[in-house]
Amino acid sequence: MQLAQMNGGTFVFFDRFQSLCKDRGISVYRACTDIGLNRSAVAKWKSGGKPNGTTAAKLAEYFGVTTDYLLCETEIPPAKGRRRVVSDEEIKFALFGGDGEITDAMYDEVKRFAAFIKQREADRSKE
Repeated sequence: MQLAQMNGGTFVFFDRFQSLCKDRGISVYRACTDIGLNRSAVAKWKSGGKPNGTTAAKLAEYFGVTTDYLLCETEIPPAKGRRRVVSDEEIKFALFGGDGEITDAMYDEVKRFAAFIKQREADRSKE
């Protein structure tokens, strides 16, 4: 019996994870080891658990989907061959690891620094 059926028809993380693995032609254990996780994570997820933020981000990147899709918060998968759009919240999490509040001013400063580096490298390539 699928977990979705056991949970009143709601799609749960493990169902989505298992489906993504099947689409890729790999086992759920292989996906875990490919991103550096212990295979024991599968047992936790089978019983209804979800991955933490860092792990969810790694899995989403591995499968080329959004964390919202992976965690069943949306039913809309990313279009095939289309580059995934990363949200500001995902970028903030990647940069700061979810530690504490990230203000808009802090995030704007990071974006200005990134633009500076990009421009510097463009200038160097012209020389």
